[in-house]
Amino acid sequence: MRLSLDCIPCFQRQALQAMRFVTKDEVLHEEALRAVMRELLSLRWEATPPELARRVHRLVRRYSGSADPYLEVKRQSNLQAMGIYPEAKKLVRQSTDPLETAVRLSIAGNVMDFGASSSFDLEATIGDVLHREFAINDLERLRGELGDAKSILYFLDNAGEAVFDRLLMETILEQHPVEQVDFVVKGGPVLNDVTEEDAIEAGLDTLGRVRFLKITNGDPGTGPSRRSREVRGWVLGHDLVISKGQGNYEEMSEIGGIFFLLMAKCPLIARDLNVQIRDIVIKRS
Repeated sequence: MRLSLDCIPCFQRQALQAMRFVTKDEVLHEEALRAVMRELLSLRWEATPPELARRVHRLVRRYSGSADPYLEVKRQSNLQAMGIYPEAKKLVRQSTDPLETAVRLSIAGNVMDFGASSSFDLEATIGDVLHREFAINDLERLRGELGDAKSILYFLDNAGEAVFDRLLMETILEQHPVEQVDFVVKGGPVLNDVTEEDAIEAGLDTLGRVRFLKITNGDPGTGPSRRSREVRGWVLGHDLVISKGQGNYEEMSEIGGIFFLLMAKCPLIARDLNVQIRDIVIKRS
């Protein structure tokens, strides 16, 4: 997906928010924001939103002096989600359709996105999403393809949200004899996106049959991009591919055979999917 002009002020908001997570020094805030604005003005706005976001947050890390400005935010998000996990697990077990309930909870967790917003109400969102109609609903196709899947590739999105992805994968593994699960994480910190450390903190390593594959955060040596030949090879090499969130959709929506699970949280995504803001989506590309 090509970015929208709406993305530009959003990048500026993200940069200022991230700087404020690390320091109260308003001089540094201004220096970082000016650097981000210069960077955005120097570029042709023809990339995908995540490609520009990686450049913006590389500057944030440089000016903040922090390798991970969202570190505490991610820890708190995981703690919040883990506090809800036992009740969420109970909801899945008591459900007449455990897979649908687990998918809904996973999508509800997608609200934990500091790229799209500065705040969210997780518990209210869960209550809403459990009863909301899907704007795009390819659940039955997912259910059918799970029946034959021996390997699953799962692109994670945000810290905290990953706890609900764990619950979804637990539900899938209880119902299907999957032999290998590969979770895709960021090779280094960017925004509140999941790194391997965040995924382990969320308990994803406890599922068994699990590997972590790393994609770039914009810094050299942190992994291939989602649009690379290598990552396309991962997609082709698995029986079933699930992708969480807006950022993964923005970079991979043109790749066939992926189930995208997300909540539409910005006008760009909503327009592309022909849905409304806060609509929930499960779409096979």
